[in-house]
Amino acid sequence: MFSRSPVTTMLYFQLVIMAGTVMLAYYFEYTDTFDVHVQGFFCYDSSYTKPYLGPEESSAVPPALLYTLVAGIPTLVIIVTECVLFLLQYTSKDLDSREKTIVTGDCCYLNPLVRRTFRFLGVYAFGLFTTDIFVNAGQVVTGNLAPHFLTVCKPNYTALGCQHALRFISHQEACTGNQEDILRARKTFPSKEAALSVYAALYLAMYITYTVKAKGTRLAKPVLSLGLMCLAFLTGLNRVAEYRNHWSDVIAGFVVGVAIATFLVVCVVHNFKGKLLFSESPPQDHADSAPMANHPRVESPLQKYIASQNHIAFAEVT
Repeated sequence: MFSRSPVTTMLYFQLVIMAGTVMLAYYFEYTDTFDVHVQGFFCYDSSYTKPYLGPEESSAVPPALLYTLVAGIPTLVIIVTECVLFLLQYTSKDLDSREKTIVTGDCCYLNPLVRRTFRFLGVYAFGLFTTDIFVNAGQVVTGNLAPHFLTVCKPNYTALGCQHALRFISHQEACTGNQEDILRARKTFPSKEAALSVYAALYLAMYITYTVKAKGTRLAKPVLSLGLMCLAFLTGLNRVAEYRNHWSDVIAGFVVGVAIATFLVVCVVHNFKGKLLFSESPPQDHADSAPMANHPRVESPLQKYIASQNHIAFAEVT
């Protein structure tokens, strides 16, 4: 009777979770399955009368550019870094007599480089879709209004009886503008652009910090990490400057992105650390069965020098 190994079962389970996450993100993003909460407003509320600078595609950071950067840059950096570390480890050790593949199922073997790379990228992709789900859920539930909401809403103040600014309008039919612009203006909290950008920047910054251990990078790593975080901050700042989000929307997006990235790095991939990639157990001779006191170990100066130079470690997440 055929039975799957625990590793194969766990792999299938993770694929099911990933597929469910992608489908949920798709329903939030491209369907009207979840109705957006209709939040009311006060007549002539100055908080929502900022100018409308056009669709998202006309922004200084359009969605196509943002999604390309948050998906492409971390993927490229992780693949290149893993390949370099693997080659350094491979060429610095005598691996001819050691196992260079790991078992992932009953009949499948993967190179450790492939497994590490797919694991880090898989967790990163899962975090991207999770961030998108959290953000979309918050936008649907709150229905928070954009700073330019009344500009695209174009309410008929006379018909609504807005003789004074304290009158509260709560019904959806109050708007006469373009329905797509109005719906988009009701989905601003938290800011999706801020959440995705800070998630990508923090995940990549922590990856570089924990994985790259080469000499001479003590200053380069924090500079690169802070540069990534600065780009994420500028993305959120641009959302406020273009009147597409409030400060509270951007801050909430930052919180969501930072929380998800920190949780995945610390609790899922364990700071990108783990056991050594290749087993370094030395072969045991029959003489090893004798008491250690009778066979004291003496290292030659050459052996000590080689051991001091062999400092490159390639870690695998378990």
